[in-house]
Amino acid sequence: MQDRRRAIQVLILNTLAFTICFAGWMMNGVLITYLVDNDIFLWDKAQMGWLIGIPVLTGSLMRLPVGVLTDKYGGRRVYTILMLISAIPMFMTGAANEYYQFVFASLGFGLTGAAFAVGIAYTSVWFPKERQGTALGIFGVGNAGAALTSMGAPVLLKWLTDNGANVDGWRTLPKIYAAALVVMAIIFYFLTYEKKIAHSAGLTLKQRLEPLKYVRVWRFGLYYFLVFGAFVALAQWLVPYYVNVYTMSVASAGLMASIFSLPSGVIRALGGWMSDKFGARRIMYWVLGCCLFGCALLCVPRMDIESPGSGVTAARAGTVTFVSDTLVRIDQREYKIRPEPAAWRKNQDNTFLVFPSGEFWHSPVVSVGDKIVKKQLLARGITHLFFQANIWIFTFLVFVVGIMMGIGKAAVYRHIPDYYPDQIGVVGGIVGVVGDLGGFVCPILFGYMLKWTGIWTTLWIFLAVLSFICLIWMHYVVQKMMHKNAPVLMRHIEDRHDHPIESTPA
Repeated sequence: MQDRRRAIQVLILNTLAFTICFAGWMMNGVLITYLVDNDIFLWDKAQMGWLIGIPVLTGSLMRLPVGVLTDKYGGRRVYTILMLISAIPMFMTGAANEYYQFVFASLGFGLTGAAFAVGIAYTSVWFPKERQGTALGIFGVGNAGAALTSMGAPVLLKWLTDNGANVDGWRTLPKIYAAALVVMAIIFYFLTYEKKIAHSAGLTLKQRLEPLKYVRVWRFGLYYFLVFGAFVALAQWLVPYYVNVYTMSVASAGLMASIFSLPSGVIRALGGWMSDKFGARRIMYWVLGCCLFGCALLCVPRMDIESPGSGVTAARAGTVTFVSDTLVRIDQREYKIRPEPAAWRKNQDNTFLVFPSGEFWHSPVVSVGDKIVKKQLLARGITHLFFQANIWIFTFLVFVVGIMMGIGKAAVYRHIPDYYPDQIGVVGGIVGVVGDLGGFVCPILFGYMLKWTGIWTTLWIFLAVLSFICLIWMHYVVQKMMHKNAPVLMRHIEDRHDHPIESTPA
């Protein structure tokens, strides 16, 4: 009974600590956008992508060594030290004035991202195998720290800078995050209990790193690259996305971005329960399929395109005697032309549009008195296509993708206790490293794709392709496993209808 009470207490504090760490880890998404949007620093989109991604790089690279340390020394000590160390560069961010200073400070406080490797291993040792999916899902609710930053940091910045009257007040924001890390570290250390995997103490470093040679571990890592790495990237990148595409303020953009990040973090607990009940692999089929479908729909950009259309040409030679928006007369022959709809442009953004809309009209290219030859162009055709990419439809699709990513994060990690029960910290660290690299690579990649193409939706094309690769790879592995472990059943499934299954005599 005492162990059960301690397990619940550890899980609660573990989740709370992870929430604080994750909120700090995501700080640059709001802070850097605010600094650029208010012309405090003149950085381009690629530089912004680097600063948003750098903390994620540290978190990803440190997950494996932190996971190894957790297996060896226990989560209580490692978690406490990690938060205390991370608070130092977090505090120093408030004193940065040059780009390289932001880079180094971001590399330092990015260590908060490695908290996940500690929490996964530390949570797992307190719960039996049949409840680990649910426990890890509850712990993963700490991802909601991204939403806390998306919603809270813009409000804090507005208050700290006195609505922009004192822009230097932004420097207090990192200090508040640093103080939260220190306070959480103290609470965590004094209210949790140490527990390690009993038979892991004598393992050598080589034995601990043995899972690195298994392709399965890297496959799990690729799944996590999508459902966690892309989640981390989007939690930060959606703020400048809303600011630029939908001309929102940073505070409003943060609120809209939280519609993606908050439910995605909270629903992870449901993902753990679903993985325990229905199986992690089945859940991953739904996750990857929905991510592919949602990102494919989001690929179509908000656009306003004018293209040449079918024009009006002269049937015979003559002299132009009259020209208006609706008519061109050559001698006594009249040519009707289509005028531009007067209210169409005004209603584009004031009407709720789901599908692309378009209009077609003519623009005269001749004047009264012009001599015209046969087949000469009298009015050029103009085709105008408009896709509103309505903000509420866009946000709903982003919300669905976020929900699927939240469920998928729990499903990926539910595989680990089944395949590697004695190396949860190490394998969780490896998978976390690959996943975190997604959080580092994606913002930088998004920034460069935007810089090269000028199209914001290129990020959804990338995520749709990645979802497709993960889905195909997983299905291939499942088919291969079925052929190996149940060849007779697979042969019957793949038989044509004109080859019925023979019944076995009783």
